[in-house]
Amino acid sequence: MNDHKMATWSQRPRAAILSLLALSACRAQPQGEGIASLPAPAASEINVMNSDNIPCNTVWATNNNHVLNRPRYWLHVLDCAAGLAPADARAEAGNWPQSNWQSAFKQSILIDNGNITPLERRAGIRHLDAFRGDYPLAVRPLIPRWNDRQAAEWQLAEEHSRYTRLLQKSASQLDVLRHQQRVLKQVLAQTQRKVNSLADIERQLSTRRRAAERSDNDHNRDGPDAAIPDNATGGKP
Repeated sequence: MNDHKMATWSQRPRAAILSLLALSACRAQPQGEGIASLPAPAASEINVMNSDNIPCNTVWATNNNHVLNRPRYWLHVLDCAAGLAPADARAEAGNWPQSNWQSAFKQSILIDNGNITPLERRAGIRHLDAFRGDYPLAVRPLIPRWNDRQAAEWQLAEEHSRYTRLLQKSASQLDVLRHQQRVLKQVLAQTQRKVNSLADIERQLSTRRRAAERSDNDHNRDGPDAAIPDNATGGKP
């Protein structure tokens, strides 16, 4: 269940960003202006608009504010980060100290693909949120959405950790109960042996008592009077 949730969350960033891109595009166009009224983009602007064509090996070093302020660039960054091995993602994340919003965002995206721990994820949320006032208008809806996803991932990991600890505690308690059961069985067996021994002793004593009683009864029946012959009384009737 938890693994399915985490897999589902990991598939959402691209769809979420595409939705935000569509919203940003709708908001950017003033009312009453048609497409024909828009001026043709200059050559330098075409390069900025095609920021998703930047090679992944150089996308991280981009420092052009016009590029950094475009959501499509960050969509491309997400794709590039997803193609990195966890060790490479961590190594690249180390190149971006969290000195501004774009560096903090890059590091958060990279470390998210580097076998991130719950503590690292929580720290990344705080660091990125610290630059909230610096987010460019175009990407302002995007970064809080990313942080919300990170917070949900962190909460899911915490719940999984609590569940694991609960299982471990239950297993430990079960081991204690099993040990107590073994001890009680041993005590019960010892008590049963003692009871059986006492019962044997009681039977032996009872047998001896009955034998003694029979011996006394036989002795009484064969007492002194029964042993005197008739002529011993002078033959008197």
